[in-house]
Amino acid sequence: MVIKKESKKENVEIDVKGSKGISVNKEENLSDWYTNVVQKAELADYAPIKGFMVIRPNAYSIWQSIQDYFNVVLKKHKVSNAYFPLLIPDSFFKREAKHAEGFAPELAYVKNTEEGELLAIRPTSETIMYDSYSKWIRSWRDLPLKINQWCNVIRWEVKQTKPFLRTREFLWQEGHCVFEDKKSAEGNMNEMISEYKKMVEDLLAIPTFVGKKSMAEKFPGADTTMTIEALMPDGKCLQCGTSHNLGQNFAKTFNVSFKGKDAKDNYAWQTSWGFSTRLIGAITMVHGDNKGLVIPPRVAEKKAVIVPILFDDSREKVLKKCSEIKKSLEKFGVILDDRDGYSPGYKFNEWEMKGIPIRIEVGPKDVENRKVVVVRRDNGKKEFISEKDIAKKVEETLEDIQKSLFDKAKEFLDSRFDEAKTMNELKKKIDERKIVKVFMIDDPSVEAEIKSASGGASSRIVEESKKEGKCIFSGKKTNTIAYFAKSY
Repeated sequence: MVIKKESKKENVEIDVKGSKGISVNKEENLSDWYTNVVQKAELADYAPIKGFMVIRPNAYSIWQSIQDYFNVVLKKHKVSNAYFPLLIPDSFFKREAKHAEGFAPELAYVKNTEEGELLAIRPTSETIMYDSYSKWIRSWRDLPLKINQWCNVIRWEVKQTKPFLRTREFLWQEGHCVFEDKKSAEGNMNEMISEYKKMVEDLLAIPTFVGKKSMAEKFPGADTTMTIEALMPDGKCLQCGTSHNLGQNFAKTFNVSFKGKDAKDNYAWQTSWGFSTRLIGAITMVHGDNKGLVIPPRVAEKKAVIVPILFDDSREKVLKKCSEIKKSLEKFGVILDDRDGYSPGYKFNEWEMKGIPIRIEVGPKDVENRKVVVVRRDNGKKEFISEKDIAKKVEETLEDIQKSLFDKAKEFLDSRFDEAKTMNELKKKIDERKIVKVFMIDDPSVEAEIKSASGGASSRIVEESKKEGKCIFSGKKTNTIAYFAKSY
């Protein structure tokens, strides 16, 4: 620790080694910049076990804001929160072949001699929840059944891990619903992916594009998977939420059946849907800059920080004014940084690093003039605001920051869509970090060939076209359009 004495204008300048400033430029090395921000903005720390992370309070407060928002959505759709066991008998996975095959490489096990079989640590909860559903559901009167749980999951990633974006343990919500008929299940799948898109765009200020997953990319055991995809600054897509129509696949495996209105036995129709703490990684990567994190106001627990400019002869009156301002802005969540031993400049840098949307500066001249300085985190713009107008101005500025962050990200997303008609053209445009539209036969073997030839790009969504085209790989006629990009 280096301590440097200053004049009476600023008490003490403290420089804690390694804590000040981003050491990597975002535009030059996004990966290292991201790691810098995650650590220096105190979002996460590395755990003693490889592939795991410690989620620090600055990040967990964002997760709580997301939970608060989405719990209201759940109530609107009459979904109840519950909790199911962490450990799942290995035999449960083996009942549903496609599901078991899809998750087999990622399963972590606990040996348990009492049970006489391996117990998997949940990678997702379809199997353990549907075992309970088979006991609870008897009649059409028990439907629809809509349950959500907030929990952690373990997926033993073999790829390189990165905090929030890809870790072996992460937090998420997973909704699991049961219906009488196919139409109701399809409706639930579509309404929940729409809710995800609305949440990510309105709350996190991240634009997305929505669509169906290809046969190769859909959830193991599902009939249909819908996804919302966001674009990161390096041209890679990030899957931000998925919603699955499971059809009757799991119902038949786990005997989730009911006596219908016709007095006949019927298998249920099911859906599942979820998003995770990777949304915190998306916020960091999309909105952050070379000063650090930028938190969208609607998801920020603390939306403003007041920094007093202190001198010995005016200290008391400045702090008194800052306390009054803090009280008037309580509804926004405000920090009054009146710590001794840190200069205003140090505090400015620290709160910029941590992404607080607005900074309010109050010095002795401001007190005399009944004004304050309001500084926006997103663009650094400063304004002198009359003391009586502070609350109104802060509210307006927060909304404008939210809109500006979304508009900037939307402009970037829109600019990256392109199309290709040949494999060489596709490879070239993938290398240019674009999302590339092509015709493709929706077959896993065809997509695997395209992925290999394009340098690792995968289809992010597929859609049906009214016009017929030629598959970019096979040349055969098809109505399926796929959007290819590299992804996290």
